Amino acid sequence: MHRLITLLIALLGLALGGALAQPLTVRVLVAQSASLPLEIPFTHSVRYPDGRLLYQSPTPVRWALTVLPNGHIGINDQDSGSAMLYFPDPGPGTYMTVGSARYRGGMALRAENGRLQVINVVDIEDYLRSVVPAEMPPSWPLEALKAQAIIARTYAVARISPQAAYDLCATEKCQVYSGVSRENPNSDRAVADTRGQLVAWQGQAAQTYFSSDSGGYTASSAEVWGGARPYLVSKPDPASQGPHSRWTLSVPLERVAQIAAGYGARVGTLRAVTVARYSESGRPQEIRLEGSAGSARIAGGEAGGFVRSLGARSTRVTLAVEGDSLTVTGSGSGHGVGLSQYGANGLAALGWNYAQILGFYYPGAHLGNYAVADAGSAPSIVAQAELPSRALPYLTAGR
Repeated sequence: MHRLITLLIALLGLALGGALAQPLTVRVLVAQSASLPLEIPFTHSVRYPDGRLLYQSPTPVRWALTVLPNGHIGINDQDSGSAMLYFPDPGPGTYMTVGSARYRGGMALRAENGRLQVINVVDIEDYLRSVVPAEMPPSWPLEALKAQAIIARTYAVARISPQAAYDLCATEKCQVYSGVSRENPNSDRAVADTRGQLVAWQGQAAQTYFSSDSGGYTASSAEVWGGARPYLVSKPDPASQGPHSRWTLSVPLERVAQIAAGYGARVGTLRAVTVARYSESGRPQEIRLEGSAGSARIAGGEAGGFVRSLGARSTRVTLAVEGDSLTVTGSGSGHGVGLSQYGANGLAALGWNYAQILGFYYPGAHLGNYAVADAGSAPSIVAQAELPSRALPYLTAGR
């Protein structure tokens, strides 16, 4: 049966890849400064946003880009005559360099409030070649890398907005993207083997949240952020075993009181901190504090915020006052919602394929792909088979 499921997933992957109507580009803000160098080591053109040719260079150049007082983009101190320019993609095997980073694709320049925005216009599959190894070690099992590639693709597709100046940033606020230097043959293969595939839910790209390590129990989106999604649920995750699966933190009570005051809990000299209520996944939902000036409580999403403000790696914790300090004993790293990267690593080591890994972390969601009607519109989502459900072959972890 396991071999049959693997074969079906492989055939589905071929079908999904073949269904792509045309390439999909994403626009990634890779740099933002008053002045930036752009190196183009090949013959190229510079165009206005409407496609008109501004300049044709027969030789490689290094442009010094600035924003001029009139709001136009300056190239080597010369007025380009426009606040927006575009350097088209010259094709495979060629790269533009912004600062010290090399990028595939084209570059859009935009002057905005005295700063120059450099936006990499790149095929989404080439974008993922840099993102996946930045988010997950490329030495990890291929099936874990494939799962990471799919959720990264899903995240990017969900954020494509033709009306906006750009779709994504290049930092951890979006997904880490640093161009060609990050690419690795292992993650390249994961991207290629899952080309076009994403996680779908009711005709849309799913919210494929992920964290480093669930600490043995995933969190639901409802308990962390207050918005329930049927495929982002609490469940035992014993395969998630990272370097921070167990940790402790000691915080002086005086500092704890200061942090609690920021959440409206002012109790004077702090004497006791207890968890009055836990979520299903073992994360505090109500914390009670007692002090010389009375008692207070921090509840709901603010309870998690309070724990994170203490410096905790995750919110799957227990709390205990010991002397003049609060001891925080925790499990995992990150918010715990959706895929656990160390969990994906553990499941892949057990022989699970990427679809089974995704089915475990996003139960009830579907494997799908994107379809592009034209370059000026957002992609549509085509759902295919429901992600497979597979039971864990060993005892689940408790709290």
